[in-house]
Amino acid sequence: MKNLLLVSALIAASGLQAADWLMFGGDPQRTGWARNENTLSPENAAKLRLQWSLKLDNAAKELNSLSAPIVVENVITPRGFKDIVITAGSSDKVFAIDADTGIILWQKSFEIEGSPKSPKSDWLCPNALNATPVIDKRNKNLHVLTSDGKLHTLNYVNGEDQKAPTQFVPPFAKAWSLNIHRGVLYTTTSQGCNGVRSAIYAMDLNDPNRPVKSIQSSPTGGAGIWGRAGAAVSNTTGLIYAETGDGSFDPETGKYSDTFLGVSSDMKLADYYTPANRAWISKKDLDMGNISPVIFPFEDWELVAGGGKEGVLFLLDSKSLGGADHRTPLFRSPLYTNEDVDFAGRGFWGALSTWQDPKGTRWLYAPAWGPPASSAPQFPIAYGDTKGGSIMAFKVVSKDKKPLLEPAWISRDMSVPEPAVIANGVVLALSNGENVRQVDSGGKLFTSLERANTPSGNATLYALDAATGKELFSSAKTITGFSHFSGLAVASGRIYVVTWDSTIYAFGVPQ
Repeated sequence: MKNLLLVSALIAASGLQAADWLMFGGDPQRTGWARNENTLSPENAAKLRLQWSLKLDNAAKELNSLSAPIVVENVITPRGFKDIVITAGSSDKVFAIDADTGIILWQKSFEIEGSPKSPKSDWLCPNALNATPVIDKRNKNLHVLTSDGKLHTLNYVNGEDQKAPTQFVPPFAKAWSLNIHRGVLYTTTSQGCNGVRSAIYAMDLNDPNRPVKSIQSSPTGGAGIWGRAGAAVSNTTGLIYAETGDGSFDPETGKYSDTFLGVSSDMKLADYYTPANRAWISKKDLDMGNISPVIFPFEDWELVAGGGKEGVLFLLDSKSLGGADHRTPLFRSPLYTNEDVDFAGRGFWGALSTWQDPKGTRWLYAPAWGPPASSAPQFPIAYGDTKGGSIMAFKVVSKDKKPLLEPAWISRDMSVPEPAVIANGVVLALSNGENVRQVDSGGKLFTSLERANTPSGNATLYALDAATGKELFSSAKTITGFSHFSGLAVASGRIYVVTWDSTIYAFGVPQ
């Protein structure tokens, strides 16, 4: 043990940084940028291979299965230093896996209190664990939010409880990826599951009593906050940013549908931006709440970027989201996708991603579902028709003292792309292979089983050159299942993927 402590001290003294992936999107701003990744590169991405896969003891609930993976590195354990991959299961379980071997280090099943008001579930309200956990490396804590709304704090080395479970959100609400910033934990809720209104929730972990505060996006329902990454948090303003979905709009009575919200840490509305065509967006079910915003610095601004099903993108000033009238963005893009005005399987979904390359160019990557609009500006680099979807890449530039998005490249065709991850000049993208159609030809909602039994294909991992979109690697048919509302994790040359059949895959380059 003395030797382990000595090695740990030497690592700390050397200033080496672990390539951790501690939460969805990698950081509180939800950038999707693996800043400390230096193993994977455009030069070796073609050498990516499946290193291991593991079927986990988890029962899918509706379309929910495994949460997006997270990774903590250089963990001292009784069996030496380990890099640990963690994923949570829809049936209220959590799994910690040795990143080198694919062997389970520990797993835990949670006892759930109570039951939902209605025993009937569906893909909108699966009564399942839905939120991607988050790691607080300073305290060796793993925070997991179970389906009954309780927060469980575990030691990520061995899975032992560190605190008694604490009620965070109402039971059987549909909560989204956890975020932690300066000791405060955040999540969002949507879809009105179990009668719970859409809201942003905050739990102060700095206070031993763990007080919880929240703010609803609409007291009468709707305005769901169901972006994959939940809320994003600014280092500059300290505000929490989220996008809301369809519903009523009346700021005087606290109704903020299809709106960007800026909320203080004590859960007070500080700012908002609502597009001028909000009424039309809500009428056509073109939710903006289906995507999480991303926050990043650019020149003299800190920008909040977002979008939604409509198929346009926005750049907002984090210090004044919509100007004095709350309706004026810094930039609104032309229509890039969803020319058919389709509420299911079209537009921008999940989360946006960003990085700044070594030359100082700021990039934004958007997962587009469906083909580009015929009226969309042309991308200088393209790789054929993209009927199923694509990753659209933009450079953030300034003109006339305002930022704007300049199209750079559009990827190869993908069958429903998930949010991209950027690692050392490589864009990692998952074509999830899911059937995203929600309604049949007669207007009847498909069941989860009907959708699960008719995927559009299998999930496929791609590595693309971050500057050109050139395909460097494809997993082809290696992954046999599809993914639903998932995300990637990357650390030290390995990429982790989960599928609906409760399998986790690790792809890596030789080390």
